[in-house]
Amino acid sequence: MSTPYSENAVWRSAFPFLDAQGKDGRPVAFLDSAASAQKPRAVLDRMDSFARHEYANVHRGVYDLSEHATVAYEAARERAAAFLRAGSDRVTIFTRGTTESVNLVAYAWGEAHVQAGDTLLLTEMEHHSNMLPWRALAERKGARVEYVPVTANGAALDLAAAEAMLARKPKLFAFAHASNVLGFLTPAARLCAAARKHGVTTFLDAAQSVGHLPVDIEAIGCDFLACSAHKACGPTGVGLLVGRLSLMENLPPWQQGGSMVEKVRFDAVTYRPPPARFEAGTPPIIEAVGLGAAFNFLSDLGLEAVEAHSLALAQRAADGLRKIPGVRVVGPEQRGTGVVSFVAEAVHAHDMAYFTNGKGVALRAGHHCAQPLMHRLGVPATTRASFYLYNDEEDVLRLLDAVAGAVSFFKA
Repeated sequence: MSTPYSENAVWRSAFPFLDAQGKDGRPVAFLDSAASAQKPRAVLDRMDSFARHEYANVHRGVYDLSEHATVAYEAARERAAAFLRAGSDRVTIFTRGTTESVNLVAYAWGEAHVQAGDTLLLTEMEHHSNMLPWRALAERKGARVEYVPVTANGAALDLAAAEAMLARKPKLFAFAHASNVLGFLTPAARLCAAARKHGVTTFLDAAQSVGHLPVDIEAIGCDFLACSAHKACGPTGVGLLVGRLSLMENLPPWQQGGSMVEKVRFDAVTYRPPPARFEAGTPPIIEAVGLGAAFNFLSDLGLEAVEAHSLALAQRAADGLRKIPGVRVVGPEQRGTGVVSFVAEAVHAHDMAYFTNGKGVALRAGHHCAQPLMHRLGVPATTRASFYLYNDEEDVLRLLDAVAGAVSFFKA
């Protein structure tokens, strides 16, 4: 069931972008949250207040303002660990986002552990950010990359193939918790358990799941997890890498600079332990505080309710799109996330998004940074609608009307 109207109306009132009128006199039907989510007032106000009245550099000053800023920064780290249910055996590192988190592990962990002849296991549905760093690592080290296939029409990950490939003991298995194209969740806990059985290190790209549904790192059992704040109602420019301390504490830093060293001499250097070792330079202080505010906001709403609401809208949209002649929805019949990607026979994806924009409906069109997946699906691009907590049933109707209008227009 979708969220009761009264509750969803309260959620919508928290987002100032809905105060503005779009092309048709109504707020824009923003259906591109898989790319980046809108920001609630609670996040904007917290960042503004911190920047105006509380800001100073962290970890370095002995004066009150710096100490108070350090407390706020580290409180955001603790909030993130609690939000993701990361235990004391994990370390939470601030990065610029999921992409930087993947690159950090590919360099720091990869250089130390991957050797010539090793295999790195990915999936066919990965975003470029969780594919290209591993491929570059394989090229540097003389390793090879293999891909777990998706099933027909991108309905699911081929779990039998995944488990068979894990049994061959690759060095790493990196995979998305939720596809940014296909609209399903991977059974992450099952896959991590299978990997652990064979001694395979796991990296979970949770960019599309954190903030959209409850994520419990301890229950999932992954070795590394990466996510970005901007897809979870937070600001751009900040994200998280959560890793097992036992894997992180002996790794070399991947960037050198201030704040990550204990002692520096002309002929020697001693590095600080994680997380400081992996946060060289001035960190994203205001953005980290904003991330903490976003996680507080989502926790107060209840992630179970947010997930149920997004799923209900996505399912209604997928069912409605399938009734439009010439439209094919990719992915499973039953939505597992708020993402709905589709192809229209008579309309290129970019033409579709341009047409719907004229109707006040904001969609994403293209390969979604997943070109190998587009090749696997046999299409050059898809149009994608992604639903989140500020969307409502009217947005679904506006989407269906706009898509039907585009199909009719381009057939004429």
